[in-house]
Amino acid sequence: MSQMFLHSDQSIVRKLFALNWGLVFLIIAVTSIGLISLYSAAGGNFDPWASRQFTRFCLGCFVMIIVALIDIKWWYKLTWLIYFGGLGLLVFVELKGHVGMGAQRWIDLGFIKLQPSELMKIAVVMALARHFHGASLGQVKRITFLIIPAIIILAPVALVLLQPDLGTSLMILMAGAGIIFMAGAPIWLFVSGIVGTAICIPIAYQFLHEYQKKRVMTFLDPESDPLGAGYHITQSKIALGSGGVEGKGFLQGTQSRLNFLPEKQTDFIFTLWAEEWGLFGGLVLLGLFALIFGYCFWIAFRCKHNFGRYLALGLSLNFSLYVFINISMVMGLIPVVGAPLPLVSYGGTSMLAALAGFGLIMCCSIHRHSKVTR
Repeated sequence: MSQMFLHSDQSIVRKLFALNWGLVFLIIAVTSIGLISLYSAAGGNFDPWASRQFTRFCLGCFVMIIVALIDIKWWYKLTWLIYFGGLGLLVFVELKGHVGMGAQRWIDLGFIKLQPSELMKIAVVMALARHFHGASLGQVKRITFLIIPAIIILAPVALVLLQPDLGTSLMILMAGAGIIFMAGAPIWLFVSGIVGTAICIPIAYQFLHEYQKKRVMTFLDPESDPLGAGYHITQSKIALGSGGVEGKGFLQGTQSRLNFLPEKQTDFIFTLWAEEWGLFGGLVLLGLFALIFGYCFWIAFRCKHNFGRYLALGLSLNFSLYVFINISMVMGLIPVVGAPLPLVSYGGTSMLAALAGFGLIMCCSIHRHSKVTR
């Protein structure tokens, strides 16, 4: 077991000093905003959300540090076990998963409802990073070489779509496509994919669930059903606009306090924050996210081996996609897809998955000079 943590003469203490404490500070700052928002969402109480989220964050921080300290060669070796284990959990969810809010996405462990699709986002990135590690640009340019990455991405996407969870499946697809692009795949492949997707949209629309079709129509015309399908986004826009520049003040948000704002502890938590703290508070949170993105991409480009570089880039891209889609969603710029705001929205699996992902990114930084062989 000690070999997982030690490499050559590098001790655990040295690795602890080598941790990216600046990134840890930024993560704590963003999570603190989430805890403040959850405290406000409960009307000025730690229960039921803030207290549980804090406990999960403490557990997640422990996991993050352990993940960061383990030698990256072990993560390379464990990649396929983690990937196929995640696929197995997705199959189990389809057979005996816990049903909530009309979807079958969770495994009820008693103390936490595990959502395997959240963990699968990390597993897919790890599998793609391992596949492209050591591959030459000439290999990546060959279509036959990209068949395996396509299977790695599409297998979990299909299983997540069955739950149904269109938002997470799209996240996995986009993050996977991003890694393939960064690995040097032909540009025409992505252009063809975008054109093909645009052509297939009318056909794909017919296969959407009824609630998904309503989300698309609500996005196009939210005022058509302000008390029904358009209620969520209408109330979100009202809350964002009423916050103004300086906000209404802590615990003074009328849309959230009077329960007009739906899902204020999860998907629409940014709206709650912006209503109370205004444009200034929203920009502070976005600035913290931007610093995290920059830090993570900096770590990725400093890594000397492809496995760590692709792993850090893929996880950073995944994290940034969630932030972009959640904030765009609550502002009405894209349809509502049910994407939580990382480190801020209430949720056990999403918190643990995000912190484990940051642990892997820091692992890439600590072991950036390691020689990872195929």
